[in-house]
Order: sequence, then C-alpha cells, then structure tokens
Amino acid sequence: MKRIAVILVGILFAGVLLAQTRYMTKTGYIGFYSHTPVEDIKADNNQVASILDSQTGEMVFNILIKSFVFEKALMQEHFNENYMESDKYPKASFKGKVSNLEKIDFSKNGIQSVELTGEMTIHGVTKPFAAKGTLEIQTGKIIGKSKFSIKPEDYNITIPGVVREKIAKEMDVTVVMNYEPLSGK
Repeated sequence: MKRIAVILVGILFAGVLLAQTRYMTKTGYIGFYSHTPVEDIKADNNQVASILDSQTGEMVFNILIKSFVFEKALMQEHFNENYMESDKYPKASFKGKVSNLEKIDFSKNGIQSVELTGEMTIHGVTKPFAAKGTLEIQTGKIIGKSKFSIKPEDYNITIPGVVREKIAKEMDVTVVMNYEPLSGK
C-alpha cells in the first residue's frame, strides 16, 4: 500500500513539474518607435499571445497588427491601410527558440541573458531572425524582455517617398512578456 501511495505521489509531482515547463501570455506587449527630426511615431500592442517552453526553449509569438494603438488616429489608419495592409496580412509572428538554453536555470530566481533565433513573419514575408534579451525568473512566472531594430523594407513594407523623411529607416522594437504557467489544457 505504501508503495502505491509513493508511486501516486511521484506521478502527481511529475505532472506538476511537467505542467510548469510551458508558460503563456495573451497580454504580452510589443511596441515600436520611430524617431526622425521631422516626427516621432510610437505604437503599442498589449494583445500579444506567446508561449515559452522552458524545457525545449521553443517560443512562439502571434501579433494582431490591428491591435497596435497610436497616439494619432490618422497614423493608425495609415499604418493599417497603407503600410501594413492589415486586412491582407492581419498577423505577424515569431517562431523560434532560446538558442543558449543550456545556460538558463529556470529553477533559480533572477535575470538571465538569452539569445533567440528563429523566423519572423511580417507583412507576409518570413525571414531568419536573431535577438538578445532577458528572462527574469520569478517564483511561478517568467518575464521575457528584448529590444531590437527592424527595417520595414526587409519585410516588403513600402514607405512612399513623400513621407519617407518622417519615418525612421529602422524601427526600435520593445518586447515584454509576462508569462504565467500554462495549465494542463
């Protein structure tokens, strides 16, 4: 009887540990910023879905383009209709992994540096992507952060010459994901 009890406790404990290897958020943040002498442009999106598997290092992001919010409604309209063609390309995504997973200790609270590699898809164009960031391990959750730059032209996003001087050649992108353990669903 003791043996059965020990086995059951072991199975339950293993199930809890397994469930704790996958983390998710549906309210992640991605923002971008463009600075030129003519104009600053900033947009924020707090509806980013992401999953992180701490065991394999796999990471996936899905971003609804129309969820970016601008200070000026006209900027938001131009962004969606003229540049990003949000009706035609409603989502952007990243699929990749933590490439230095062997250096990350998910059992230890604190901030650890990560290297991400994978593929980014924006405006229907998929390209290899790499960035550095951090994972802040806290009991029961993980906060992922990264900052990098992207060029709109790399993703076939055309900026008309008449407004080209108002938009930076590279956009500064900030990512903050507050991951919670994924339940057994």
